[in-house]
Amino acid sequence: MVRIRVLVVDDHRIFAESLAAALAAEPDVEVAAAGSGPAALRCLERAAADGRRFDVLLVDADLGVAVAPAVPVVARAVPDNGEGGFVDGISLVAGVRSARPAVRSVVLAEKDDPRRAALALQAGASGWVAKDCSLQRLLTVIRGVLRDETHLPPALLTGVLRELTAARKHRTESERLVESLTPREREVLRCMVAGLGRKAVAERLFLSPHTVRTHMQNVLGKLGVHSTLAAVALARRAGVGPAELSSAGDVVERGGQLA
Repeated sequence: MVRIRVLVVDDHRIFAESLAAALAAEPDVEVAAAGSGPAALRCLERAAADGRRFDVLLVDADLGVAVAPAVPVVARAVPDNGEGGFVDGISLVAGVRSARPAVRSVVLAEKDDPRRAALALQAGASGWVAKDCSLQRLLTVIRGVLRDETHLPPALLTGVLRELTAARKHRTESERLVESLTPREREVLRCMVAGLGRKAVAERLFLSPHTVRTHMQNVLGKLGVHSTLAAVALARRAGVGPAELSSAGDVVERGGQLA
């Protein structure tokens, strides 16, 4: 019998333990539980080190965690709130999807929310399920996502499609604005996305701080924003990632494009 390995990630201990116990009663399901994002990442790391893997993550949409100083490598792919902590369960989904694409994630939510469900799908989730759904419904979703199905409550479909359409429109506009930048301005923007300040950007790109300041002002003006945070948010919507920096401090190019 092929066993399905499920990891429940929820910081509500009673709920997590109850759900894990209910799932473990199924003959083809093996379950573990984690009470935080870092704990979940450690479970994934240990499983990989042992030559095993989890098939499905059940993640609380409202998971609230803080990243410990020594977090496994998979955690570095997880978006955070700028203060070193995961924003919520959806951010955890995004990081795990990036680092371990074979793992399917299902978000468990207290209530239906089209906007957050759309964000979950964009982050890489394969399903959005109410926490109070039946065990049989949850098992159907778990088995379905392993067949590459996407599961959403029917009542959410219209709202989610509307949100995804709007997000695509915003992304297209953001991409257009980023394309208006010069190659050097894109370099600077990628350094901004990487969290580098003006002095650090100057050192990395071998430019004077005054020149970097001018480039940053030009970037903000062309993107139509008034702060670095807003520029970074727009860049991320456009799919702009942080610059990869070599040990020598140079911006590394990847695939003919700036990394």
